[in-house]
Amino acid sequence: MEDCCRGSLISHLPSLLLLLQLPTEGSAEQFMVIGPSEPIVAVLGADIMLPCHVSPAMDVENMELRWFRSKFSEAVFIYQNQQEQTEEQLAQYRGRTSLVKDFLTQGEAAVRIHNVQAFDNGLYTCFFRMGIFYEEAGLELKVAGVGSAPQVHITGPEEDGVRVVCMASGWFPKPQVQWRALSGEKFLTFSETQAQDDEGLFTIETTLVVRDSSSGNVTCSVLNPILGQEKAMAIFIPEPFFPLSSPWKLTFMVILTVLMLLLLGAVFYIMREHTAKHQAMQELEKLHREKEEDQRIKEEALKARGDILVLSSPVSCVAFQTGGNLFTWPIGGRRSSRPVSYFCCLGAPTAIPWLLTSPSACCVSVSLDPESAHSSLDVSDDKTSVTFKNSSSNSDYGVSSVLGHEGITSGCCYWEVEIRNTKRSEWALGVCRKDVERKGWYQESPEKGFWAVGVYGNEFYRLSANGEHIEPIPQRVGVFLDLKEGDVSFYNMTDGSHLFSFSLTSSSGTLFPYFRLREGDVSLTICSGVGGPVQTPVLLNNRPCSSEEPVSLSGQGISSGCGVDGDVPGAESPLLPCGPEAMSP
Repeated sequence: MEDCCRGSLISHLPSLLLLLQLPTEGSAEQFMVIGPSEPIVAVLGADIMLPCHVSPAMDVENMELRWFRSKFSEAVFIYQNQQEQTEEQLAQYRGRTSLVKDFLTQGEAAVRIHNVQAFDNGLYTCFFRMGIFYEEAGLELKVAGVGSAPQVHITGPEEDGVRVVCMASGWFPKPQVQWRALSGEKFLTFSETQAQDDEGLFTIETTLVVRDSSSGNVTCSVLNPILGQEKAMAIFIPEPFFPLSSPWKLTFMVILTVLMLLLLGAVFYIMREHTAKHQAMQELEKLHREKEEDQRIKEEALKARGDILVLSSPVSCVAFQTGGNLFTWPIGGRRSSRPVSYFCCLGAPTAIPWLLTSPSACCVSVSLDPESAHSSLDVSDDKTSVTFKNSSSNSDYGVSSVLGHEGITSGCCYWEVEIRNTKRSEWALGVCRKDVERKGWYQESPEKGFWAVGVYGNEFYRLSANGEHIEPIPQRVGVFLDLKEGDVSFYNMTDGSHLFSFSLTSSSGTLFPYFRLREGDVSLTICSGVGGPVQTPVLLNNRPCSSEEPVSLSGQGISSGCGVDGDVPGAESPLLPCGPEAMSP
C-alpha cells in the first residue's frame, strides 16, 4: 500500500512543479517605461504622436495606460480595461486625442494629439501600470508655428534719421527679429515690443531708426528658432526721406569743444594757484619759525644778562617801575616776557598771562548810562555807582539793571567792580548785547546775550543754562573782555583768583558793561583808574577806590589799588605787591 502511494506522488511531481511556477493572483512582472530621449517637435495645426514603450517587451493591451501633464490628475489620455476613459481627462484634450493600438502586443503605445495648439507645448508623462506595479517616463513636446510675413513701412523722420517699423503676427514661440542693410550689415540697435493673443501666438513689432542715407534698402527678417524657418521683407528708403543736417550741429560741436578746453584750462589754473598758495604758506611758516627762533635766541641772551624776567607763574596783573613811578597793567590769562626793571604780581590760579601792549587793544573808560537804568535804580553823579533808590525795593520781581555808557566793539578792555553787602544781597555783573530783553522777568545766559556772574541765595554763580557756583563770594570782581580772542573772564580781585570764563560767539557784536541789582541793600561801584585801555599804564598813586594810604614795600611808595568796604589791605592781604623774589626768573 505504501509503495502504491509513493509511486502516485512521484508520478504527479512534474505537475506540482509546474503549478509552483505559475504566477499567483495579484503578482505582476516588472518592467521599465521608456520615452523619447529628444523633444518632439510639432507644427501648429498638425497631428503629433507621444510614444512610449516598455522594456522588456511585453503585451500592454491589458495594462492601464495614462498620459498626463504636470499632475497625475491632469490627464491628457487614459486607457484602462481595454478602452478609453474620459472622466478624468482635461477638457481641452477631449475629442483631440486617440490611442495608437497597432503595437500594444509588442509593448509599444502612443497617444495621438490632433490639431496641435500653442498650449500643447511643454512636458508630458506616460504612465503604465499592471496590477500593483507601475512605471512612468517623461517626454517633451515643442510646438512651433510660422506666422505671417513681416510688414515693413516708414512712419516718418526721427531725430537725424528715418523711422522704419516691422510687424509680424501668428508666430510661436517668440520669433527672432533682425534688421539688415543692403550690404548685409546687421543693425544692432532697435526697439522691440511683443504681445500674445488668446491662443498664445506672438505678435511682434520692432522699430529701427536709419541715420545713414546711403543704406538704401533695409530688410526685416523674422525667424522661428525651433523650425529654423525665416520670413523677410525689404523696403527702399529714398534719400529725400532723410532730414537735412542742421547747420547748428557743427556750431554746437565747436562750442562744446571750446567749453571743454576752457574748463580744462580753468582746472589747470586753479591747481596752479593752489600749488603757489601752498608754497607761499610754507614760506610764511618757515619765516615765522625763523622769527620765533631769533626771538628765542634774543630772549635767552637778555635772560643771560639779567635784563628780562619771564612770567612763569599764574598772575592776574603786573606792575613795573620806570622814571620813579610805579605802573600797573591788568592782563587776561596769557603768557609773555618783557624786559622791565621791576615786576610785581598778584597770584592767581589761572593760565600764565602776558602783557597786552598792542595799540589796537583799547576801549573807553567804563561809566554807567543813566538813560538805560531801571526806574528803581539810582546812578551816582559821577556815573560809577548804582544802588536801589529805596533799599527795600524789589520792584518787577527784583530785576533792575543798567548798562555801561559806551559799547565795546573791538580790542580788549578791563574794569573792576566793588560790591557792598555781597552776602546779604543778590546782584549780577558782566557784559551783554544792547538788544537783549531787560524788561520784566528775563533769563541771563549766553544764549540770551548775557555773559555775567552774580549772587543768588548767598551763592556765587556763573549765569548760564548749567550755572556753576564757587566759594567764597567775591567783594571785588575784575572783568577782562577780549573781543579779538572771543572771551570774557572774571577775577576775584580780593585774592587775584580766576572765577569764570565765557567764550563769545562770532555774532556777539557790540557789547556793553552790564550791572543788575535784584535784592538787598547792595551797591555796585566801578573802581576809578582801572577801566580803560588795557595798553595804557595806570598810575597806582591815583587811588581808585576807598584806599586812603599807599602801601609801601621795600622803601617804595606803592598803592595796591582799592580795598574792600573802605578797608586798606593789611600786611597779609593778597592784594599786596610782591617783590622780585616771588617771580620765577
